Amino acid sequence: MFRNLKGTLYTFAKRNSEGIFCGVAGTGLLTVYAVNKDNFSPDKKPHHAFSLFSSSSSDIDLSDCLTNTITDENELRANSSQMKNRMEAFITNLQGKIIKKLQSFEPETKFKVDRWLRKEGGGGITCIIEDGQVFERGAVNISVVSGMLPKAAVNEMRARGKTSIPAGKDLPFFACGISSVIHPRNPYVPTVHFNYRYFELEVAPNKFEWWFGGGTDLTPYYLDENDVKHFHSELKKACDKNDKSYYLKFKKWCDEYFVISHRNECRGVGGIFFDDLDKPDQDKVFEFVKSCGNSVLPSYIPLIEKNKDKGYGYKEREWQLLRRGRYVEFNLVYDRGTKFGLLTPGSRIESILVSLPQTAKWTYKHEPEVGSEEHKLFQVLKNPKDWL
Repeated sequence: MFRNLKGTLYTFAKRNSEGIFCGVAGTGLLTVYAVNKDNFSPDKKPHHAFSLFSSSSSDIDLSDCLTNTITDENELRANSSQMKNRMEAFITNLQGKIIKKLQSFEPETKFKVDRWLRKEGGGGITCIIEDGQVFERGAVNISVVSGMLPKAAVNEMRARGKTSIPAGKDLPFFACGISSVIHPRNPYVPTVHFNYRYFELEVAPNKFEWWFGGGTDLTPYYLDENDVKHFHSELKKACDKNDKSYYLKFKKWCDEYFVISHRNECRGVGGIFFDDLDKPDQDKVFEFVKSCGNSVLPSYIPLIEKNKDKGYGYKEREWQLLRRGRYVEFNLVYDRGTKFGLLTPGSRIESILVSLPQTAKWTYKHEPEVGSEEHKLFQVLKNPKDWL
């Protein structure tokens, strides 16, 4: 019986694999192979291309996940009413969907799937591609971490307005999120960043504070207003499904957040951004976060398809590298997610810093030529505008 089941599972995996990875997944009495196209060669690390459990649990859809969940899948399903489990399942499945679509642009270079554990509690799944034909560097990561939040991180939260959190002591916490930055090779394809996260903090015995945060934003190197309008329109659709006031509110927040203050310019052309969102209630905020996460592919994929094969030369590449230098400055100096990661004990530095491009450049007192395409973008970065 087991031999027949093993053969059935192999056939299923071979038919449904999308060529993302090779792997061997041990499942107790069985060994399931997830194959890379027709190349039946096991990887050294275990991966599951699909779930052996039913999909009946509400909000627990793992049909696209790339490997084992960080929290045991049985536990996620048995406690599917808990928000931390619903959010972990959502981001794990969303990661798989996005990686599979991005991989379709890269026939030769594969995403590396690296599942890691953290001794303090939890772990993550880092999916990264480097030196691809379309993507020079890109990553879609999830993290699911728990433990004691140190005083420095608590103070950081209190400083941004979470004054109900007790000061001066370590506190038990749970956090999970998905984070991605895609740096394409062609300067006419914008860089995209998105991050959606959930946080729980035990402020007293069995008393929790929770909130969601996140956003999606675009950093072009050359300004195509139609591309930017498309990007913003998809984000607006996601917002409008939940609250028609969200788009304008969170666009403004994005414009104000992604500012390189020491340069007096924005990092890109914005999108949406929000943090500490805990109203109107947990279920409704979660539905909003899901809408935003599911808008990533329709907002960004058409921009890749439209621009990835455009010709460019030395001038365009040099400008791209200069703008990437600005990206590095923002991420290392101002970004909240980077700061939180670096302050969290047991943080995985390699996964935090995958947001940085492979290459960047700084030129002393560089100014784009007035009237040039580079100057056109620069003016928008100095003066954010409404796109819709």
